[in-house]
Amino acid sequence: MKPIPKYIALLLVIIGFYACASTGMPDGGPYDETPPKFVRATPEPNATNNKRKKISIEFDEYIKLDKASEKVIISPPQNEAPEVKVSGHRVLVEFFDTLRENTTYTIDFGDAIVDNNEDNPLGNFAYAFSTGEHIDTMEVSGTVLSADNLEPVKGIQVGLHKNLEDSAFVKLPFDRISRTDSRGHFTIRGVAPGKYRIYALMDGNQNYLFDSKTEAVAFLDSLVVPDMRPDVRQDTVWNELDTLAYDTIYEVHYTRFLPDNLILRSFKEENPMQYLVKSEREQLNRFSLYFSAKADTLPTIKGLDFDEKDAFIIESNPRNDTIRYWIKDTVMCERDTLTFQMDYLATDTLGQLVPKTDTLRMVNKIDKKRRMALAEEAMKKEEKERKKRAKKGDTLKVEPKFFAMSVDAPSSLDLNRNIVLKFEEPVEHIDTAAIHMAVKVDSLWEDIPFILMADSVVPRQYQILADWQPGQEYQLKIDSLGIKGIYGLYTNKVENQLKVKTLEDYGTLYLNIVGAGPHAVVQLLNSSDGVVRQQPVTDKNTCDFYFLQPSTKYYIRLFNDDNNNGVWDTGNYEEKRQPEEVYYFPKVWEMKANFEFEETWDIHAVPLDKQKLDEIKKQKPDEAKKIKDRNKERARKLGRT
Repeated sequence: MKPIPKYIALLLVIIGFYACASTGMPDGGPYDETPPKFVRATPEPNATNNKRKKISIEFDEYIKLDKASEKVIISPPQNEAPEVKVSGHRVLVEFFDTLRENTTYTIDFGDAIVDNNEDNPLGNFAYAFSTGEHIDTMEVSGTVLSADNLEPVKGIQVGLHKNLEDSAFVKLPFDRISRTDSRGHFTIRGVAPGKYRIYALMDGNQNYLFDSKTEAVAFLDSLVVPDMRPDVRQDTVWNELDTLAYDTIYEVHYTRFLPDNLILRSFKEENPMQYLVKSEREQLNRFSLYFSAKADTLPTIKGLDFDEKDAFIIESNPRNDTIRYWIKDTVMCERDTLTFQMDYLATDTLGQLVPKTDTLRMVNKIDKKRRMALAEEAMKKEEKERKKRAKKGDTLKVEPKFFAMSVDAPSSLDLNRNIVLKFEEPVEHIDTAAIHMAVKVDSLWEDIPFILMADSVVPRQYQILADWQPGQEYQLKIDSLGIKGIYGLYTNKVENQLKVKTLEDYGTLYLNIVGAGPHAVVQLLNSSDGVVRQQPVTDKNTCDFYFLQPSTKYYIRLFNDDNNNGVWDTGNYEEKRQPEEVYYFPKVWEMKANFEFEETWDIHAVPLDKQKLDEIKKQKPDEAKKIKDRNKERARKLGRT
């Protein structure tokens, strides 16, 4: 047999190498889709008579904790936070406080335990032990919502007190504790039989006491009595090939812990501490004072280097906690500093309102020397531009200065709107004879009566009211020099034409209300949960909204206005006064032109935590952790089933 030539042997080796190679790149094998499994713990789960302060919980693989500070809850609460850490396959917990006698301790990990490589979550995992002869296993659960808008409250503490005295909430730490998740849900574990009071607390200083009016709180008027009973729920096995079909529905027997549907409405109390927060001179001709709480009266000002009599135009908001002072004298505006004595009511160390006197200096942000330099620089620039244009035979046109005014008179006016005039500075005088409203009759303009009215809430804003008729055309004219500002400038002339929309351009919503209080108020909301309009429920339990914009989404909220003051009011724990009740209609209306909706709304038909639609919630739920199903995708890529 003749020997094989060397080049043929080399070719055969190369062909053999490629023939043995895989047609695809190696993928490293299947992914780990198995969550960690509990193996053992020291002491063992639900151990009694435990005296150990170091806990070791072991799993079958390397693990880590995801957001432990948010998710791991240890009850009862500790004065010194226990140390929670991971060491290989173990979670190690060390208590520093002395363990209480005859007490059940629970460590609720939620879904914080995940495997080290793929982040597969173990799921809701909790561990418990007792320092006494028996272990308490009952649970209490529910939801915390923000009282004013039913938003889920995330991360607020929820606790139980065995001491039923009202003072326990402000003097003693909780006996059992939990914390809400992103949906506002909570579960308090390790609860013993008995009667409790339940509270929620956004505990800023982490002392488990309600000791600051800045902390959000919630409480129930009734006692909580834990209970449990056997129950049955239905569970489903879904078809792997068709996610919309199921293979089997079967019954699961379990122990149901009650109550499991508590609703706590969280609120912040009205701040009772009244004091001056800030004073500032925003610009030459004005300064502002900011107070911590609403007041019944305005402060009194006495000038120390100026005469305060008739020196200001004062603008305050309805709460009198934000006050703006416009300086009327332009010479006084130019002064770098204004010094005055201010007398007002402030809260003392005993919580009482007492007279107080402060001396304040309002300093211009830019001193007079710098302002003059900037003005001179601007004049030089203007002169340079004038000379430049003069060489070209052009002239620099000097524009007259007018009192700044904006006119909100859209060409297509809504039937429920009025024309609005807004000013940047206070108005000294309005000559109503210089304002003309006219309606178009055939091809001619005919003058019509109108009312000019200052806005009762917004400073420097006026409304022009007229008998607007659907489909009619109107004309607004304001003569030059018709309106004068406090600094001597006049407005420029105005001419606007507008047409009022027809009735057919709008939709209407009729509401029949069931279950509301005697002074209920309904609010029409936009898609940002903002109030568009509000009005009280009638004696016949109806509430109607007209002139609604087509192709616009509307939502509905109601609050029981217990004190009949037209606004929602918060609660007060010391007075045992709950915040005024709020309800949402769990529906959205996509309004149509020339269309009427009529709805009957029983405000109690849907549980409170299910009323607000997810699409207008600002607190979105965290995405639930799931096992990563990556092996199906791997099999598909490898051409396997």
